[in-house]
Amino acid sequence: MSITAARPFKGRQYSGEVILTAVRWYLRYPLAYEHVAELLAERGLAVHASCIWRWVQAYAAELNKRCRPHPKATNKSYRVDETYIKVKG
Repeated sequence: MSITAARPFKGRQYSGEVILTAVRWYLRYPLAYEHVAELLAERGLAVHASCIWRWVQAYAAELNKRCRPHPKATNKSYRVDETYIKVKG
């Protein structure tokens, strides 16, 4: 199923909030798909782990693009402070 910018969750059984929450939990915390399914079940949503896997495959790249649009440029110049310590003369 292709993702369009206008309606990224078209044709999905669950709302976009549920999908994004599940994908965000999986990507942010060291959880297995089954653990994310259990967390959703505690909130009253019966979602299979394979469904969460499909959501991650479909939406993880898009989330990464939107969350990190402009990576910070690194500063190429740096200075090292030198400290001299005199020990016993």
